[in-house]
Amino acid sequence: MKIALLIENQYEAKELLYPYYRMQEEGYDVDLIGTKAKTIYTSKNGVPMESDLASQDISAKDYDAVIIPGGFSPDYMRRNQATVHFVKAMNEQNKPIAAVCHGPWLMISSCKLKGRKLTGFHTLQRDIENAGATYVNEDVVVDGNFITSRAPKDLPLFAKAIVDALN
Repeated sequence: MKIALLIENQYEAKELLYPYYRMQEEGYDVDLIGTKAKTIYTSKNGVPMESDLASQDISAKDYDAVIIPGGFSPDYMRRNQATVHFVKAMNEQNKPIAAVCHGPWLMISSCKLKGRKLTGFHTLQRDIENAGATYVNEDVVVDGNFITSRAPKDLPLFAKAIVDALN
């Protein structure tokens, strides 16, 4: 199994690092996908991580799932058309799209959400509802190929839901 873990500046370190190592622990290949390849991106607390590949250089057919960490990074991610196109293609192929905290911002820009159930950081409730989805205030919400969580405290259940979806 191969997972795309998206990265951009101002990511929430826990929401990138926890799934990054947890998915590797399961034996999955994890690529850090930025808007540019081999680029250092910095978390909102100063933790640096280097992207493996650029979103413009990858294809949804090569990945089994995508993970979108939170922080402010999803706002930067949704400004890049290649990243938006990649997530849209993953959804069209019905592959797991997992987003935590502010990660649903990118889903709002990439996926048809009408009639779906999602969660995210509480301030995203109106954004999620304006996109046609129902906001659910739970640790993890699984609706078809969408897996969403609210905050770092939800990461163990979030990661378990991703693993369950892939197994």
